[in-house]
Amino acid sequence: MHRGPTLMKASTNLSTAGHGGSADARRWLALCVLLAGTLLPPLDFFIVNVALPAIQADLQATPSLAQLVVSVYAAAYAVTLILGGRLGDLYGRKRMFIAGMLGFGAASALCGCAPSPGVLVAGRLLQGISAAVMAPQSLASIHAIFPAGEKARALGMYGATFGAASVAGQLLGGVLVSADLFGLGWRAAFLINLPVIALAIPAAIAWVRDSRAEQAARLDVVGALLLAAGLLALVVPLIEGRERGWPAWCVGVLALAPPLLLAFWRCEQRQERGGGAPLVPPSALASTGLRRSLAASFFFYTLAPFFLVFAVYEQAGLGHDALSAGLAVLPLGIGFLLGPFSSAAVTRRLGADTAAFALGLEVVGVLAVAGLAWVDAPGWLPAPLFLIGLGQGMALPALVRLNVDQVDARWAGLAAGLVNATLQISAAVSTAIIGGLFFALSSRGTGPGAVKAAFPVALLAIGAGLGLAAVLSRKARARP
Repeated sequence: MHRGPTLMKASTNLSTAGHGGSADARRWLALCVLLAGTLLPPLDFFIVNVALPAIQADLQATPSLAQLVVSVYAAAYAVTLILGGRLGDLYGRKRMFIAGMLGFGAASALCGCAPSPGVLVAGRLLQGISAAVMAPQSLASIHAIFPAGEKARALGMYGATFGAASVAGQLLGGVLVSADLFGLGWRAAFLINLPVIALAIPAAIAWVRDSRAEQAARLDVVGALLLAAGLLALVVPLIEGRERGWPAWCVGVLALAPPLLLAFWRCEQRQERGGGAPLVPPSALASTGLRRSLAASFFFYTLAPFFLVFAVYEQAGLGHDALSAGLAVLPLGIGFLLGPFSSAAVTRRLGADTAAFALGLEVVGVLAVAGLAWVDAPGWLPAPLFLIGLGQGMALPALVRLNVDQVDARWAGLAAGLVNATLQISAAVSTAIIGGLFFALSSRGTGPGAVKAAFPVALLAIGAGLGLAAVLSRKARARP
């Protein structure tokens, strides 16, 4: 059976901007810039969640329009990530990183100056697309410019950046809105991006080394359109369906996702057989290890609905206010922030088993939270919450490396886009399924007792997903 080009970790196929194959002397400075591009997309998601009530009140937005401010960003980001990664492979990761930064800055300015909900939603759409062009270049560039001995440390810092975004987003959003800097109110949550971008772009020009696939090819426009349509048909109903009570259009659009994605895959197979350059080369997914590591990444993010159900449990179940609920999840954020810095040390001892070990910590933490909630002992929650965050922060860089190492360096951008897109799609799917299960169970009863009973059940579902991710990551570590 023809399997396409052999997949290998060697970087001999990677072309760079005149630096040959030697380690880049400015790679750690470049990492600081690349991590700015990693920080901004999730930071803006968390900040806007906190700022949403102020946005709705100021712009007099309807609940559905207010929900679109969040969901249109998530949908645009998810469906464009693979395309963004491929653009970096074809046209240069440094170039696309800077282009994404510029677009993200322009979109942030549009959001910060939006006079109406419609303009704000349009700005969020452009933010999501720009973020999807920018974010994969960070991961792919790290893979390209760091030698194998330093890659674990660099990826640990990459993972810590996500932890910083989850903590800083929740806290910074509240601080910026309540401080009302220069009378900007919620607008500061978007405009805060501009000084970061103004510093990051010149630094990227000076310090980041360019890299791309050795043989650039024309972009697969038909494949890109089919993939975007298929992912939109999958993600948008999952984001909007529960909020809107699953209207007929949501069900109908969701039913279109499988045939659209199948048409995309057949198009890619025809392109590759004909000697073309498909957006996602089927031969790149011929590796059983890559398929398993992507599946592990999907189930890894079944933790996404935890933040939703935990917030409801804290407020509707335990009677805490919003500030207390936000502070209650802080131990998880601290663990997430510290976990990646432990990842390199654990990797030296466990190697490719690091992801499975870290996911095991998460499973223990989730089950402990479920047990404490079941016996109504919320005072003991900080310790298992910290364990969940520690495992999540440790597992993320390990899984990222597990995925990217499965492919030839020339497809590093593709792998980065696939990983990020998998995480975003998982967040939408798991929130729809597990969040839906939680709300269905909690609505069967009345008062805090119903919420307290539904919360452990949702956690058991999350724990099962994380356990499956641990098994798949172990199976993926040995590549055929």
